Amino acid sequence: MREFEFVVRFSEGTDELMDLFHEYPSLRSRSSVCSSTEDVMWRVDHVVGTPEALSAFEGVFLDETRCNECLDAPDCHTHRDYHVLDRSDNSMTVYTYREEVSNCHSIPRYVLEHVGPGVIFESSRRAGAYRWRILYPGDHPLGELYETIEAQLREGLQLDVEHLTSAGNWDAEARIAADLSSAHWEALETAVEHGYYERPRKVTVEDLSEVLDVPRSTVQYRLRTAEDLVMSKLGDRNR
Repeated sequence: MREFEFVVRFSEGTDELMDLFHEYPSLRSRSSVCSSTEDVMWRVDHVVGTPEALSAFEGVFLDETRCNECLDAPDCHTHRDYHVLDRSDNSMTVYTYREEVSNCHSIPRYVLEHVGPGVIFESSRRAGAYRWRILYPGDHPLGELYETIEAQLREGLQLDVEHLTSAGNWDAEARIAADLSSAHWEALETAVEHGYYERPRKVTVEDLSEVLDVPRSTVQYRLRTAEDLVMSKLGDRNR
């Protein structure tokens, strides 16, 4: 298996959606699922930001008349559907379904054209950078793929490629779930259920120790080590 990362950097004024990430530093998005064939792409994106940033993002991203993936032109004539799965003042989750991917010059289209099936994608958007992490079988060279994408980029876009030394932190959420013990999960779930992470907090560590019937020091240790693991995994992923 090989793994690498493509980063497409958008100068301001080159893309309506990516301009929002320049305008609103709080705005960021990441995909938890992103799969594609040569004809169809489907993905789930989680977006966070201030209410103002999120409202602006929603107005642009959900516009079915424009393309959120095109690298060579501002738009392409392909069918696309968007469905908001959940929405709050500061976050939203969106499901995207796209047909005719072969007619859209996007990272998945280029990669599948050169590498073939069996590819897994992760992506994120932040501060004008659109990052794609790609895991694929085989030993296909990246030079030709890089040159093909770079040659098709419209003005104002820049492509960088980074070889990753290992597949660590792939799907960080799943790795977190696997690394946490049942005792850690119990402590976290109890803390969330009783409002420990709300502001202001509804319970103390002492209260949780009584609910869990374990010493206060044990509850504090489990929460702290679980929090450290979550932050280290997600911090590495979103570097």
